[in-house]
Amino acid sequence: MTTPSPSGAFSESGYAPVNGLEMYYEVYGSGDPPLMLLHGNLSTINTSFGKLIPLLAATRQVIALEQQGHGHTADIERPFSIGQWARDTTALLRHLKIEQADVFGYSSGGAVALEMAMRSPALARKLVWAGGATYSRAGFYPELAAAGETMQPEDLDGSPFQQEYARVAPHPEQWRRLVAKIADFDRTIEDWPREAIADIQQPTLLIIGDSDIVRPEHVVEMFRLLGGGVAGDLVGLPRSQLAVLPGTTHVMIPDRAEWLASMVCAFLDAPMPDSVSKPA
Repeated sequence: MTTPSPSGAFSESGYAPVNGLEMYYEVYGSGDPPLMLLHGNLSTINTSFGKLIPLLAATRQVIALEQQGHGHTADIERPFSIGQWARDTTALLRHLKIEQADVFGYSSGGAVALEMAMRSPALARKLVWAGGATYSRAGFYPELAAAGETMQPEDLDGSPFQQEYARVAPHPEQWRRLVAKIADFDRTIEDWPREAIADIQQPTLLIIGDSDIVRPEHVVEMFRLLGGGVAGDLVGLPRSQLAVLPGTTHVMIPDRAEWLASMVCAFLDAPMPDSVSKPA
């Protein structure tokens, strides 16, 4: 079917049977390889990417989805996890008969993108993680964990996230259940070993705000694990890139649409490094 997109244009949209879910997705534009967009916690396609989609879809096919319990996708009796979201996303791509895609995740969506690269390396061509990029809980500012311990589901009533959920969710009354499940998810998320990050061969663009939820020095460490942090004038540019957006908090990143589009499109359009093997 076709529905109005957040940008006011029209897009193909629908629901796909994925691992017990009816997962909602939208398709914009045309071009190969397609670009998969993965939203953040408590978010929807619109709140994470509404301003960015028109800029990206001008030159490529964009596929955006909503994970279990988020947006149009109804919840089921199953806890949230990065691994499960990666499996669901992979299943959606296979349902759409897509053999390879670039993957762009905002916030927790970036973690899903990395997990996909580890689990299905031939499926993910290039990766972008914008906001909150970290492979370890130690990367977050410690005061965030303390704030999370005292947060109550009702604290987010009336927020832009809640308002968008009320607009599109099949069961708007389940908002506080979603917030509670995300709180449980945040408390149980596991670290990745440094070796697992270093083994990722896909070119990866890490983007954070200079006042993000992660410490900049941790993101630089992650950038080095992904092949960055070299003297490019001597040895050439590495396969991965790092960008820090000035005057930008975590929740402000989706509003930096023109900055993001300029960086992301240039990164995705660049030739694949010779050292990165291509799937048969």
